[in-house]
Amino acid sequence: MDHLGRISADRRPTYAPPVRHRMALDTFVLLTSGEPVIQIGDNNGLIMSIVPTDNLQSPTRVGRVGVFIAGFLTAVLVLFLMSYPAGLSRWLQKIFHAEIDQSAIVERIQRLQRLESVKYTLEKVVTGERQSRFLPQSLAGERLLLIVRGEVFAGVDLSKLKSSDVEAKGKHVKITLPHAEVFSTRLDNNQTRVYSRETGLLVPADPNLESEVRAEAERQLLLTALTDGILNNASANARGTVGALVQALGFTDVEVN
Repeated sequence: MDHLGRISADRRPTYAPPVRHRMALDTFVLLTSGEPVIQIGDNNGLIMSIVPTDNLQSPTRVGRVGVFIAGFLTAVLVLFLMSYPAGLSRWLQKIFHAEIDQSAIVERIQRLQRLESVKYTLEKVVTGERQSRFLPQSLAGERLLLIVRGEVFAGVDLSKLKSSDVEAKGKHVKITLPHAEVFSTRLDNNQTRVYSRETGLLVPADPNLESEVRAEAERQLLLTALTDGILNNASANARGTVGALVQALGFTDVEVN
C-alpha cells in the first residue's frame, strides 16, 4: 500500500480455501442376543452404536392391571390397620412373638397408683347440742341443726401391688389386687348450711359447736357409705379396669381377684 492508500497489484490479498479433514470411518454390525447392533468408529477409537427400536415395547395391559391391583390392596391394608389399632398391636405381637413378663405387668398396673373407682355423694341432716345438768335446755342449752352434703372417695392403691400378686403363663394371667380402701371424705361447703340454731337465754353461743357437728357429719357420711357397700363397688370397678388393661397387653385369659 502506497502513501495514497492504494494497494499495489503484486500485494493483493490471497484467498485460502478451508482445509477439510476427512476421517476414515469403519462400520461394524454386531449381533447381541440375536439382534443386530450397528457400530461406527474412526481411527481415534470413537464408536457410536445404533440400536434398532423395533423391539422396544410399551407396558402391556396386563402389567398395568397388576400395578393397579397392587396399589389398591396396599391402600386397603393401610386403612384397615389405621381403623383397628388394637388389632394391629395383637398382629405385631404375633409376628414378633412379643412376650410380656410378670415384672412388666406389675409395672403397668402400678402406674395407675391410687385408682379412685367409686365416688359416693350423700346428703344428711346432722344435729349437735349442748345440755346443762341443772338447767333446762331453753335456759342453758344449745342446739344446732346442720344440712350437710358430702362425697366419699374409695378405690384401690395399686402401688401396693407386689410381684407375688401376679401369675403369668402364656396368654393366661392371674392377678390379686390389694384391698379396697376409702381415700377421703369431704363436705361440700357450698351445699352445706346451718338449718337452725337455738341458744339458751343464760348462755352464749358456743363457737366450737358447728365444727364439732361438721366432724360428726363426716363420720356419719363415711359410715353410711360403708354400709351401702362402697368398698365392694370399688373392688369390682378396679377389677374391671385392671382386667381391661391387661387384655390390651395381649392376654386372652385374665383373672382378677
